[in-house]
Amino acid sequence: MTLRLDSLKANEGARRRKLRKGRGIAAGQGASCGFGMRGQKSRSGRPTRPGFEGGQMPLYRRVPKLKHFPLVNPKAYTVINVSALNELQAETIVNLDSLVKEGLVTSPKNPLKVLGNGSLKTKLIVQAAAFTSSARSKIEAAGGTCEILD
Repeated sequence: MTLRLDSLKANEGARRRKLRKGRGIAAGQGASCGFGMRGQKSRSGRPTRPGFEGGQMPLYRRVPKLKHFPLVNPKAYTVINVSALNELQAETIVNLDSLVKEGLVTSPKNPLKVLGNGSLKTKLIVQAAAFTSSARSKIEAAGGTCEILD
């Protein structure tokens, strides 16, 4: 059977009969038609706009003013502290691949970010996607350099 516009029809049970409201008690939706007795939600032209809270400042206007809401597109990094870099030889190039070979990083799914916890005594050339300001100052104080990768 070919599919043509004149042969289209809805699936069995997809189209239900419309409820006939206000047609007596026996119909199940008589008198107030399921809207209750009184109040704003029983009136004609009843629905208030989506998000309306009766004049209270709506949630969608309160939310951006509050703190601690998660970032929509957070940047994920593989992180390592400056103190972990002390084990490496001086004058070596430190990047994500070299850290995996040394065993200092076990799951290199994201770009590398160097954090500034601890102290650094060896001179290194560190290549990473991001540095904290304290990490950058400690690497440069030890005589090393920081290179940002894209």
